[in-house]
Amino acid sequence: MITGNHELMKNLIARTLTGIIFITVILSAIYIHPFWFAGVFTAITGLLINEFYSLTGYKNRSWNRLLGVAAGMYLFLASLLYAGNYCGKAIFFPYILSILILFAAELYHKEQNPVRQWGIHSVAQIYCAVSLSFLCFIPYIENQQYNPSLLAVIFVFIWLNDTSAYLTGSRWGKHRLFKRISPLKSWEGFIGGFVVVLIASQIFAGYFTFMARYEWLLFAIITVVAATFGDLTESLLKRACGAKDSGNILPGHGGILDRLDSAIFVSPPVYIFLEIITRN
Repeated sequence: MITGNHELMKNLIARTLTGIIFITVILSAIYIHPFWFAGVFTAITGLLINEFYSLTGYKNRSWNRLLGVAAGMYLFLASLLYAGNYCGKAIFFPYILSILILFAAELYHKEQNPVRQWGIHSVAQIYCAVSLSFLCFIPYIENQQYNPSLLAVIFVFIWLNDTSAYLTGSRWGKHRLFKRISPLKSWEGFIGGFVVVLIASQIFAGYFTFMARYEWLLFAIITVVAATFGDLTESLLKRACGAKDSGNILPGHGGILDRLDSAIFVSPPVYIFLEIITRN
């Protein structure tokens, strides 16, 4: 019993320290400088895609895998440079060519099911790189000048939702949210996270007046719903691949994909929402 408690305490300490470091890296990347944000998140995109390849059992073809990782990293960096008006649309041409090369490469491999390999490459790019690249456009959406506030709020909302849903679900969770995919998630936890983020949105509304209070509410609703679907989708992916975690790079938390599954799903709908309200 003492040994079990000792291990539990060690895991809790590791999880807490890793969480603090992870949050510090994310927020510092967002606030220090747009190029620092680009550098950190470009590296994160590469780690995400590499982790996805490992999780899905992609055959070990080093240069194909390297090209897939490099292509995703390039897309994130190109998106930031384009969003910040540092360059034009032509910066995306190398990315398009690299994807075509990945597809054409299957001609030279004697694979019984090349469609599976194409599918892994396609999902890796769309799920990890394309979705996350929407983050690049959000800080420039208000006045074409880099504004880190909205980016930071997105992650704060996600973290508040995760923490509140976990605490509420652990205490009062009885009705399973999606038992087939994630047996531990409950409707009570979802509602707990939802309410906390709604309250937080109104606190932020008092400090950041570039959106009306009802727009902040919509922002919060979209974030919580998308984050929940992102979490469930990654759970489905891991279940399909027979894995508990997407990786082990973050002690106590698993992999990078385990920590950013919500952000991947939140980024596109939040960008679309912000684009609509700023245009109107």
